[in-house]
Amino acid sequence: MAEGTRDDVDETTDSDGNPSLKRVMGPGLLLLFIIGDILGTGIYALTGQVAAEVGGVVWLPFVVAFVVALITAFSYLELVTKYPKAAGAALYTHKAFGIHFVTFIVAFAVMSSGITSASTASRAFASNFAEAFDLDLGEGILVTIVALAFMTLVALINLRGVGESVKTNVVLTCIELSGLLLIIFIGLYALGVGDGDFSRVTDIDTGDNSLIGGVLVATTLAFFAMVGFEDSVNMAEECKRPTKIFPKVLLTGLIATGLIYVLVSISAIALVPVDQLSEGDTPLLQVVEAGAPGFPIGIFAFITMFAVANSALINMLMASRLVYGMSRERVLPSPLGRVHPSRRTPYIAIIFTTLLAFGLISFVGEVPALGGTTSLLLLAVFTVVNIAVLVLRKDEVEHDHFRAPTFLPVIGAVTCAFLTTPFTGRPGVQYAIAGVLLVIGVALWVLTVIVNKRTGQAAGDVDPANLGGGGPVN
Repeated sequence: MAEGTRDDVDETTDSDGNPSLKRVMGPGLLLLFIIGDILGTGIYALTGQVAAEVGGVVWLPFVVAFVVALITAFSYLELVTKYPKAAGAALYTHKAFGIHFVTFIVAFAVMSSGITSASTASRAFASNFAEAFDLDLGEGILVTIVALAFMTLVALINLRGVGESVKTNVVLTCIELSGLLLIIFIGLYALGVGDGDFSRVTDIDTGDNSLIGGVLVATTLAFFAMVGFEDSVNMAEECKRPTKIFPKVLLTGLIATGLIYVLVSISAIALVPVDQLSEGDTPLLQVVEAGAPGFPIGIFAFITMFAVANSALINMLMASRLVYGMSRERVLPSPLGRVHPSRRTPYIAIIFTTLLAFGLISFVGEVPALGGTTSLLLLAVFTVVNIAVLVLRKDEVEHDHFRAPTFLPVIGAVTCAFLTTPFTGRPGVQYAIAGVLLVIGVALWVLTVIVNKRTGQAAGDVDPANLGGGGPVN
């Protein structure tokens, strides 16, 4: 906010007289948003697959993924407090390198990762919906219809307003958090009464891989459970005093979720052997059955259903805000940056991202492949962000902001880049999916150039001061 103005003023228009996004998120809502975004589909679905790669030390890949995410989070903190606007990684890329094409590809990669993750969560929601209500939807069109109906509901909540969306996120976060705390409580109870086998938490079984190779393969899976914190930077324009609250809130959220993941994975492996835990798509449901056989399994199915619902909601919030921010600085066509005059939500961007999600839900399927591709795309983006924070050190701003120790972005860039390589044992199908997505991105970039030329706005002629939605600095 400009110097001399009050922090609690609700500015309804930007410098061009257009409706601006509404600042409704304080520290509490932001913390729940971050925790709810990181928790969800990943930990509920991937614990067994991680265990299959490393054995009883299933907690170790989650720790490694947490450390990589934490290092990159410091870079995000410096940049979001320096440039508190909606475009996130694309904004930082543009400011650092000033190349229209690179900015667009980064924006497209982030947007695609959010929509892909949300679409995967929607299909998972449909499967859990069937289990919760004891329905036989099979694997075909009925599952797709339920997933599409759910994505439509997410879009309606998003269109209603960020306040309603974030409040819905609060409820869903509490539900999904309760499910994970239940797993931890069951583990602690088993430890207290002597049930389970906690000696398994130190067993290592990487199959034909070396210890390092097995941990790397498992980390590429576990990292999907850690992504999500970067979504919060795209909500900067809707946060109260973002330069003040982001550092403490983001680090608190990351540490809390990292601790929860370690405790959940330890409880899981202590109660369910590796060979059983790695079977099927409901590993935590097996933990409840083993550690608390009297607990109503249907209730936990509902909890899982709401957990993946939360993932979908937050990812679609992020994707629509990113499209909005990119449109406002002319990397995407200007209609995508329109804000509804009464609801003050980016309604055209919401419709656009929802249609893309419909396409993924209808024509693309497998959860592991899409989840791995999401991690691959985001790790590539994180590499660019870690480099960008070093490049932008020479760019001074008038307000105070967080500054990361220089060695952290260097380590972050190297580790994130390495985790995108085939040396980690990442399946080739993930590169294929990412390649197709990037080809689509290039096609959209060409379309954007044509639209910009027809409207008299040459591609690349972007004012950095307006990049990311042009919201005021608080």
